[in-house]
Amino acid sequence: MKVELYLNSGTSIGNGWPLNPNFHFFLSHRKPTHSPTLSMPSHRPTVSRRLLTVPPPVVAEANKNAAMTDTPVRIVAIVGEGSISPLKSTPWEEVMLHTAKRLKWVDEGYEMHVFADNVCNVTRQDTGTIQIICEADILVVVAVTSKDSVLWIRMNCENIQNIICFESAAELVNKLGGISFRSETKGNLLENFFGNSQLLEKRKKSEEVVQTVFEAWDRRNSDDIRKALQCLNQCCPVDQVCNYRCIASYESPNLEAFSLCVLQKHNILDLDAKIPEKPYVPPIERFRGKELCHETAEDLFIGGLGSLEWSWRVVAGQNPAYTRFPCQYQLFYRGKARGSFWYEPVFMVKTLEGKMVWRRRRYRVKRGKIAGTFLFSVFDNGVVANEFWSIVDVCDDLSWGLFHYNGAARTAGQSYTGAVLVSRDGKYPENDDQKERIVAALEKCGIKEWELFVVDHSSCLDPPLGIPDGSTLHYVIEVK
Repeated sequence: MKVELYLNSGTSIGNGWPLNPNFHFFLSHRKPTHSPTLSMPSHRPTVSRRLLTVPPPVVAEANKNAAMTDTPVRIVAIVGEGSISPLKSTPWEEVMLHTAKRLKWVDEGYEMHVFADNVCNVTRQDTGTIQIICEADILVVVAVTSKDSVLWIRMNCENIQNIICFESAAELVNKLGGISFRSETKGNLLENFFGNSQLLEKRKKSEEVVQTVFEAWDRRNSDDIRKALQCLNQCCPVDQVCNYRCIASYESPNLEAFSLCVLQKHNILDLDAKIPEKPYVPPIERFRGKELCHETAEDLFIGGLGSLEWSWRVVAGQNPAYTRFPCQYQLFYRGKARGSFWYEPVFMVKTLEGKMVWRRRRYRVKRGKIAGTFLFSVFDNGVVANEFWSIVDVCDDLSWGLFHYNGAARTAGQSYTGAVLVSRDGKYPENDDQKERIVAALEKCGIKEWELFVVDHSSCLDPPLGIPDGSTLHYVIEVK
């Protein structure tokens, strides 16, 4: 089992190559209950009748393994009653209940129960609740400081093998696999707790790759590759901000060629990330009173381009690793070739030397089966990423829009989902009716407004905008 959880304070995607900042809250899938099998042609040779007996221990072990794959992962969260999270002052109980819902996107086998710590004050006659808590595989204790609650947890949860406590009383002990460890003051506790041997194994493989490449220094390997690898080796595997800053700081044709060879062509880490199937977010069905068609959907992406130098500016995103990159512009346009459509995000990155540099990517966009859905693909720093986008909602006057995406970089081991709120000027709509409509659109994505992080547009001088000559814009919608 591998569970990685990162609640709006970073990212968690596994040990992958950071290609696209469009990713967010992610829990990696468990191995499927039924593994693929190799089917061979059936032959019927003549054999003597002989009874084949399977030893009982073998049967028992097989039954045990089958039971383990079908057993749900039981997670319990105990939250301090009335406690407030740092996520825009949202109650911790609401945050954890939302987390429990999203776990089901990853695997229906995840079962998460959330209780306020007043449950610790009930008598032992409430055997149902006590049994749920005591049988947990993972116990998460959030903002519990009441002496009575702390004492109850220590007395009744000592047999739980995995316990993580944060913003709670110092008397509560963290455990991983039955082994106690101290609370951490740096980094993300949930991230470090839920990472397991599978993640460590991937990190070990990555370190072996880096070490192998370091041996090439004496063979006059490129200096920018060496610096990039040194930088990446210092990052936590799940810290996508750190990883992407390394790539942005030392981005070069040599680094791209290296990752193309090592990851994309030869996949030496043997990774195979899939685009998440959940959540499926249906696209907008009508625009300005008319049924949405593919041409209109493309026009919605193109947005204000033509009257403006850009299609959209990103207001906010669900993932802080994405929204930490300031000055985000979106360019959508139709290419010269018949039926071609392109997306180019333009954004700034603060390099390790403290410089602010512009970066630009180019996505090929194809229509999905349903109008308002699209398939994106990008070749980014030597690795291919594929994404499925939905236009969730767009205001009739093109003042704002909400786009949802599910994506994966297969050979980089990254899977991600997320959404971006965009507007013409990069500012959040002030109209109360529009705010309510945005909240409703976010709900369709399974996203709460308090999950959004605002993009910094305070200093965006001379963005490298513009589209290729011969490109065309709107077919259906008139933009003033």
